[in-house]
Amino acid sequence: MKKNILIIGLGLIGGSLAKALMRHDNALIVGYDTDALTVRKAYKMGIIHRAALSLEEAASEADFIILATPVGAAKKLLQQSRFWNLKDDVIISDTGSTKMEIMEAAEQMDHVFIGGHPMAGSHKSGVEAAKDVLFENAYYILTPGLLAEDSHIDELKSLLSVTKAKVEVLTAKEHDHMTSIVSHFPHLIAASLVHQLDREQAYPFTRQLAAGGFRDITRIASSDPIMWRDITTQNNGMIMAQLNLWIEEMSKLKDLLEINEEEPIRQYFEKAKSVRDQLPIAGHGAMYSVFDLYVDIPDVPGVISELTGYLAEEKISIVNLRILETREDVFGILVMSFQTAEDREKAKACIAERTVYDAYIS
Repeated sequence: MKKNILIIGLGLIGGSLAKALMRHDNALIVGYDTDALTVRKAYKMGIIHRAALSLEEAASEADFIILATPVGAAKKLLQQSRFWNLKDDVIISDTGSTKMEIMEAAEQMDHVFIGGHPMAGSHKSGVEAAKDVLFENAYYILTPGLLAEDSHIDELKSLLSVTKAKVEVLTAKEHDHMTSIVSHFPHLIAASLVHQLDREQAYPFTRQLAAGGFRDITRIASSDPIMWRDITTQNNGMIMAQLNLWIEEMSKLKDLLEINEEEPIRQYFEKAKSVRDQLPIAGHGAMYSVFDLYVDIPDVPGVISELTGYLAEEKISIVNLRILETREDVFGILVMSFQTAEDREKAKACIAERTVYDAYIS
């Protein structure tokens, strides 16, 4: 008997999840979105089997309900679900970036809720950008609710297995603490660095110099402001704790700079380098990231088309290309971005085999 899976919200995440779940032979994927045009697009693109004409009716038939909406909207849907005629054994999940708020809301429910957070994304948005490979090798965190038993978790894991994501189970508090360190707070730092650049009025050429490494380390500041407003307010306590720790760290660094002795400053950078160099370079982390390859190429006509031609022949997809004009302490002149670490490794091997150019992973 087919499992009926209702996905509410057909943006990048909901659409990609629906597309990946289509790999199940015994699944009926039903999609719902407040934008009727989005639902029609999803159906025409083959992302869903059927469009939900009525949310309540579709929910009543579902074995799994996945709320692929922002956390605020998901909380409202959970409140509404108390008045839906749901199956007794239905499993409800979400895809939100913060977990403590949604898990608190789920405590009022009479049905099994298992929070979810697929840690993957894209530089594109909307159902048109949906990819069935979006979650491959990415972490997919589950946060079980009060009514969730091991059998329910196993059922959801089995459903998600076709996404090829790395499914891990955490508490909501663990999730929000960890993501505050490696995702949420870094967005605030990136935004603050851009604000500091914006304050620079004396030397306008500074913005041109920012086109290199500065632009790379502040890339995440270009993320959706509404989404990050919500994440910051929903995980405010954890982020504030990280901010206080950051202020302590900056105070220590300020003391180092005021003393201005060479060896302690060298040791500070040495420790940072050592810790950073030990971080894994394969797979997705807590933040959406493309996988960059830096290539030293000469400034001659046709060299970029030569490289992209080789990659096209080997069916290696490039997400983005950019030329670095400011390259202090950065490898290469051409940056090629890929969707997966595997594609980056294939590209590096291809360039090494077919050209004399050096390619680096920074």
